[in-house]
Amino acid sequence: MNIASDRKLTVAVCDSQPLIVEGLRSLLANTSYYRLLEPVRSLEMLTHTLVTLSPRVALVDKGLGTQDVLNWLGRNGGRNQTPIIVWGALISDAEALRFLQNGAKGVLRKTALPEHLMSCLDAVVNGATWMDDNLFRAGSSSDGSYRPDLTPREQQVLVLVQQGLRNKEIAHELGISPGTVKIHLKHIFEKSGVRGRYGLALSGLADRVEVSALSA
Repeated sequence: MNIASDRKLTVAVCDSQPLIVEGLRSLLANTSYYRLLEPVRSLEMLTHTLVTLSPRVALVDKGLGTQDVLNWLGRNGGRNQTPIIVWGALISDAEALRFLQNGAKGVLRKTALPEHLMSCLDAVVNGATWMDDNLFRAGSSSDGSYRPDLTPREQQVLVLVQQGLRNKEIAHELGISPGTVKIHLKHIFEKSGVRGRYGLALSGLADRVEVSALSA
């Protein structure tokens, strides 16, 4: 039995492409648990939607401008409880990391399969951080810079450290114990040669590793 419309989880969207929005509307209309709110086309209007309607999750189009979206995330990250997913037709590795570091809870390409979009929504509304497995490509750096050989879990811990999360918060985010987080940090320090989590947070190291999906 479908959930009544007024009890569905509401999804806000700020996007510059009406056809994409209509596709999203059609996709969500076929679910029993999500409902798309009236779409908006500016970040200012999205802020108003977040304040007045408190949607369960929001999708923001990277096509509105990478720096504008980053600035908006910085201004709004601590002012509302709605988790933000940034999506776009083209998102570089560095852009994706910057979105996460500025408070986005998910990063997704518009070319993703519908089931991946639904997985992203499900993960984010349940408190996880989510990213496509194939968003980051092995060997994507063309400058020959050193990339330490981190495991996928170490890469996840690294990104969350650079977002400013503490060990207990990282443990909660990834579904592991704080002690396990400490072990991963120890290995990251040993492999990268960076000393201390403050140095790790400032190192920009996450820009030079292949990061796996952050879904918990």
